[in-house]
Amino acid sequence: MALPSVLTHGLRLPVVASPLFIISHPALTLAQCRAGVVGSFPALNARPESQLDAWLAEITETLAAHDAAHPDRPAAPYAVNQIVHKSNRRLERDLELCVKYKVPIVISSLGAVPEVNAAIHSYGGIVLHDVTTLRHAHSAVSKGADGLIAVAAGAGGHAGTLSPFALVQEIRQWFAGPLLLAGAIATGGGILAAQAMGADLAYVGSPFIATIEARASEAYKQAIVSGSAADIVYSDYFTGVSGNYLKASILAAGLNPEALPAGKARMDFEEATSGAKAWKDIWGCGQGIGAVDAVVPVKSLVDRLEREYHAARSRLLA
Repeated sequence: MALPSVLTHGLRLPVVASPLFIISHPALTLAQCRAGVVGSFPALNARPESQLDAWLAEITETLAAHDAAHPDRPAAPYAVNQIVHKSNRRLERDLELCVKYKVPIVISSLGAVPEVNAAIHSYGGIVLHDVTTLRHAHSAVSKGADGLIAVAAGAGGHAGTLSPFALVQEIRQWFAGPLLLAGAIATGGGILAAQAMGADLAYVGSPFIATIEARASEAYKQAIVSGSAADIVYSDYFTGVSGNYLKASILAAGLNPEALPAGKARMDFEEATSGAKAWKDIWGCGQGIGAVDAVVPVKSLVDRLEREYHAARSRLLA
């Protein structure tokens, strides 16, 4: 099945930059789009709630101005992540703003809701739903999602435990629509490997935390630069949903990463973004960070990924 044009227009690489909880904001999203990958941010990152309107206006106007000034190299589109979980009391209002600005791509997480999909479809947008299991994938498609994001083992933040080989293979046995793969993808070779497995695009997150434009502390960025897969801890303690986190931030919070309780925290993403919860300082991160060796501008990161992607293709063709 051919990809929707919104997933190919303006892309230098088959990459969607994943929405980074607390970290993503307009400066990062716009830099990603101008660099030639789909930029994104979680709606809940806009604080106070009224700020989302301003963010969407800024992104829409800035990308339109870029395209008018550079008709030969238009920017990639952007996406907004909506947490479709009962703790998100802002969902209805945030969804209305997505409709108002005709957000081209909405990424839905932690719940598949037909009404959310219908709202985005009303103006021609598409919905990508992130899943960690085959059951979640079937549910999302049955409720109207246009595409799936297979969040496999090794992905930053909330992640599944299935091998990307198994998860993509089983989804592709019945689903021919847009499929993205997340899970420790931090090189151009990893992007190509995702396509070789059957995904259409790679979903890349952690490397973008270590960029100039990211709204992360310098300590967070440097922990990624100096870290490796061995520095990632998988636990459901912080939000009630299993995910991958940097060991250094867990230690800094006075916790023992080797002996975390199971599922103790109550998930409330709205409060987490406001700083009311301890896990605001627990840093989500994927296992692919061994490929990140410096804090760089977004464009430099995308340039590296593009070089590596084409080099990997050349190696295989040779």
